[in-house]
Amino acid sequence: MKTIDPDSIVKAVPVELFIGGLWRPASDGARIRVADPATEQEIASVASASVADGLDAVTAAYEAGPGWAATAPRKRAEILRRAFELMTGRADELAALIVLENGKTLADARGEIAYAAEFFRWYSEEAVRGTGTVQTAPSGTNHILVLRQPIGVSVLVTPWNFPAAMATRKIGPALAAGCTVVLKPASETPLTALAIAGVLTEAGVPAGVVNVLPSARSGAVVQSMMDDPRVRKVSFTGSTEVGRRLLAGAGRTVVSSSMELGGNAPFLVFADADLEAAVDIAMVAKMRNGGEACTAANRFYVERPVAEEFTALLAARMGELRMGHGLDEGVTLGPLVNAESRDKVADLVARTVALGATAVTSGSTVDGAGHFYPPTVLTGVPAGAPVLTQEIFGPVAPVVAFDEEAQAVALANDTEYGLVSYVCTGDLARGLRVAQALDSGMVGLNRGVVSDPAAPFGGTKQSGIGREGGHEGMLEFTESKYIAVEW
Repeated sequence: MKTIDPDSIVKAVPVELFIGGLWRPASDGARIRVADPATEQEIASVASASVADGLDAVTAAYEAGPGWAATAPRKRAEILRRAFELMTGRADELAALIVLENGKTLADARGEIAYAAEFFRWYSEEAVRGTGTVQTAPSGTNHILVLRQPIGVSVLVTPWNFPAAMATRKIGPALAAGCTVVLKPASETPLTALAIAGVLTEAGVPAGVVNVLPSARSGAVVQSMMDDPRVRKVSFTGSTEVGRRLLAGAGRTVVSSSMELGGNAPFLVFADADLEAAVDIAMVAKMRNGGEACTAANRFYVERPVAEEFTALLAARMGELRMGHGLDEGVTLGPLVNAESRDKVADLVARTVALGATAVTSGSTVDGAGHFYPPTVLTGVPAGAPVLTQEIFGPVAPVVAFDEEAQAVALANDTEYGLVSYVCTGDLARGLRVAQALDSGMVGLNRGVVSDPAAPFGGTKQSGIGREGGHEGMLEFTESKYIAVEW
């Protein structure tokens, strides 16, 4: 990595609202305190948008809409490609910025920037593939012409755990489809979103096409935008609880909604799996971003003959992780994003241990500054324990033994969530059979990472509606228009 002063990284980012191509303070002067989760010290003060600012952003996006929709797909593609190149060229600075406001390790942050930039490259290629269809009607009396047109002004609401990737995963397909956007990033991590606004402007995105609106008044600001009839799309990534509220609000004006919500991912290990490889996969699936991911493995179900050995191997690997500031050399586990997140994880573990589970590694908070929680493996976890029924969002791995395949599938599916599942087995037929039986939108078969810009990302049940990534991700930002025509 280049030698860069962290203070200079933060100071290079504008800290105002980005509306209509201009940087401006909040209408009432409100600010958000942005803190480093590893030190709890303030690193920046960012403008906090009001309801009036939100409506101004909608106006800017609405006025820029016709021009952007009419822009040639090839030109939109070239702008997105340029954004990819700029992000890639500034990967070190952007990664350090993520570490400072999110807390993840530098290695994790570098991986996120590479992943985030790929959405701009992928959708630069998809922008020219917004194809419709034409066919003869079955009656033979006319033709059926279907066009794919941009849906319109889109409100994008992103979480703090992947502040770059969650933004580009929404902005990329929206811009490729010809939509204008208002991005509302999480209050904990607004700096990365503001930096991306600068990248897009430099890449050639016209004023008003992308607006970035940090706000500590998320509910009121987002709902006011959704109530505006000029807004035709809301795309949200976050908790199922907030997603339910947004869906209820979207019903007032029938706004098209895409929701990527919570997860409770099962991780199944069969006795025929290569256990060393399974632990490698488990560490990726569990510990990416310190466990603060909706795709994180949440519940480890291991076939009984190998449960003890797998647990010992996993505990050893978890115990090797070194906690500290994400920019410090050798650190492999950063802090959780805030005190609330740390306290929630600690509470889940404490309640589970009180029910009879055993903490093989750690199981308690540490003293000192920063929102740190040590890597923890739990065994003897009883059915219905909090760590099995709730999304952990931290470095905790509960292990439960199972006896047969059908039981493993039943345990895995016993949740209201259905985002992703993981399967480790040496039997390909079994792996595919189990993957088909799992009630989730995605399955990692002998893989700890499923996310790919070219693949449709999303879940079943209360893990969401719609898909991001792939060609499907761009279609979420389009409307199908059918034209009946004779010739």
